[in-house]
Amino acid sequence: MMIVRSLQTLPPFPHSTVLAIGNFDGVHRGHQAILRQVRERAAAIGAQSLAVTFDPHPMRVLRPEQAPRLITPLPQKLDLLAATGIDATVVIPFTQEFSQLSALEFARGVLLHSLQAAEVHEGDNFRFGHNASAGLPELAQLGRRLGFTVVAQPALYRRGLQISSSIVRQYISAGDMTTTRALLGRPFSIRSTPVRDRGIGSHLTVPTINLAPYDELLPSDGVYVTRMKFSGEIFDAVTNAGRRPTFGDNAYAIESHLLNFCEIDLTPETPIELCFFSRIRPEQKFASPAALKEQILRDAAHARRYLRLVR
Repeated sequence: MMIVRSLQTLPPFPHSTVLAIGNFDGVHRGHQAILRQVRERAAAIGAQSLAVTFDPHPMRVLRPEQAPRLITPLPQKLDLLAATGIDATVVIPFTQEFSQLSALEFARGVLLHSLQAAEVHEGDNFRFGHNASAGLPELAQLGRRLGFTVVAQPALYRRGLQISSSIVRQYISAGDMTTTRALLGRPFSIRSTPVRDRGIGSHLTVPTINLAPYDELLPSDGVYVTRMKFSGEIFDAVTNAGRRPTFGDNAYAIESHLLNFCEIDLTPETPIELCFFSRIRPEQKFASPAALKEQILRDAAHARRYLRLVR
């Protein structure tokens, strides 16, 4: 997938484009369905398929105090968009100046002239233009005037829930990884690196890894069935996300105990992806480290049984 990081660096497209615009946070099943239609329509009419997104998230510019923590930061989002099979993603830097564009300026200058849109596919809740003043009916009207087609994509439902990034965030924040996985079409995951001085040297010699601080969306405090990916390997794990009250440590930490441990090369710069499958229990304070160890063994047995079923 080609990645273009501004409208000013767009290459000349040899054909018209079929595109969808959005934040695509999470690249959930709803996003995937729209992009599948974009890809299929582009192939049918001999156009290029595009996803058009923004960085940073517009709320971080317009109302930073209300901006959500991201389900998928930009590098992860780009990987997931590439996995949909579209031809290119255009990342528009979102600024105060860009936010001042009127609906007509956006449709004519961005969609028609810069992106060469023949078709624009959007969900019913799409808003654009200064102060989000326009929606899908206005976009369709502008399309008729300017010469591109607007295709409305219906909302997608799973388990009786409308799939949206805001709904996905709610279930992640509640620690409901099962529903989250159903809405995303994959386990929720975060990417980080190991914390230094936690058994990390030229080799990993203990079966526990603490992740470096992570600033985006995390599940609620608790113990989770997880898998950890790094150095080309996948490890089953039990992960505690929280403040480890048994040890009186108020500092937040994400600590994973690897179940199928083996010594492996690992440095503090090694990229790690931690995938959350299911919440085992809330975090709790135990009477002693020994009691905590007994519970960890029970958690590990639970995780092994669970992960045998999802291979």
